[in-house]
Amino acid sequence: MDDIFIARSLFGTTMAFHIIFATIGVGLPFMILVAELLYQKTKNYEYVVMAKRWTKAFAVLLGVGIPTGTIAGVQLSLLWPGFMEVIGRVMPLPFQIEIYAFFVEALFMSIYVYAAERIKPWMRIVSLILVALGALASAVLITNVHAFQGTPAGFRIENGQIVDINPWAAFFNPSFFVTAGHVALSAYVVGAFVVASVSAFKMLKNKYGSRIYQFHQKALMISLVVGGIFSFLTAINGHASAQYLHEYQPEKLAAAEGLFETQSHAPLAIGGFTDRDTQEVKWAIEVPWALSFLAGNSFDTVVVGLNDFPEELWPPLFIHTLFNIMVGIGSFLIFIALVGWAWKKFLKKDRFPKVYLWIMVFTGPLAIIAIECGWIFACTGRQPWVIYRILKTADAATGASNLGFLAVLFFSIYIILGIAVVTVLLYYFRKNTVQDDFRRAEEKGIPLFGSNS
Repeated sequence: MDDIFIARSLFGTTMAFHIIFATIGVGLPFMILVAELLYQKTKNYEYVVMAKRWTKAFAVLLGVGIPTGTIAGVQLSLLWPGFMEVIGRVMPLPFQIEIYAFFVEALFMSIYVYAAERIKPWMRIVSLILVALGALASAVLITNVHAFQGTPAGFRIENGQIVDINPWAAFFNPSFFVTAGHVALSAYVVGAFVVASVSAFKMLKNKYGSRIYQFHQKALMISLVVGGIFSFLTAINGHASAQYLHEYQPEKLAAAEGLFETQSHAPLAIGGFTDRDTQEVKWAIEVPWALSFLAGNSFDTVVVGLNDFPEELWPPLFIHTLFNIMVGIGSFLIFIALVGWAWKKFLKKDRFPKVYLWIMVFTGPLAIIAIECGWIFACTGRQPWVIYRILKTADAATGASNLGFLAVLFFSIYIILGIAVVTVLLYYFRKNTVQDDFRRAEEKGIPLFGSNS
């Protein structure tokens, strides 16, 4: 295989693996904070048991997220030296600040885990807020580099040299806030629906009306509210993201919608696949004029088509499918959260149907799939550029060859890490059941976090 293809595949696989842990690592602390707030408000120790158990899971996932993130950083330097030359001179701020964000997250998570029973309630809340903010800041800062790749700012290339460098202009590049918002909101969606998946599965495995069933039902309701709210906010932010594509990366938007001819009153293509030969999206459902409205809040908005660009600068046309999967899953999560909330609050039903619970079991994996599709769409849709209209991917790649063995080695590491994290989580939670934590809470006055650490 071509060495550039191997380099892209290797780094892409690293990010696809890392992003699972990084995303849950942002969403889960927020869920822990919500559970802790509910405990401090109600004094129902079931909520603090939730917080404790989610904290243990977070610690395991963080233990995998840290090394995979380190691997990604090393691979950036080794596989993409041309890219890192620009980033090192123009965009160093996110990497420098991210170190402090991680320090805050790790420090206050340690305080929460090891001193939860010895600090005041407000200090527990403050610790978790800082953990959540540290995790969010880490994700936003690293994502800022990705935003810079799509809308580079703060420098110029003159006679092959980087001049007029302004690191803060690069940091606050045009798509920073929209991109950062999308990453943050979608991470909270993933965190909520991963919890919902586990809760729904446990409800199916336990007797209706039992204490364990009611415990997991409380967790499910928290997840539905948090997941539903942030799914809706993610959709709103996604609309803003599409408008930024229209303004800054028009060929990416055209490829996402399979639009070949520039036109006003452009239709929105839902589903189907893009056929390069016939220049149409086959088997798609077209919504008349909708793409123009989404791009510019007006049906008269002119959307640029792919044929206005040289074909060698077209993004891969399969990103239309990735875009549809991401949007489709996001819309489904909004709907399923609304159904669950209405079932409990409006219809006043005490018991969810089994079919609904089975659907909820798959919402966590679906949310992760949406994240993966969104990330691949964002990066692949920028091709052939690694820094849009400034540096091509081929020019940024390493000149080293024989990368195949390195790729196989890292793929093997990810398989081992994946098996290990699942094994550790299953072992821990089988050894330390919800009933065990209930007993500890009742007998010792909630000394939960220092036990079985």
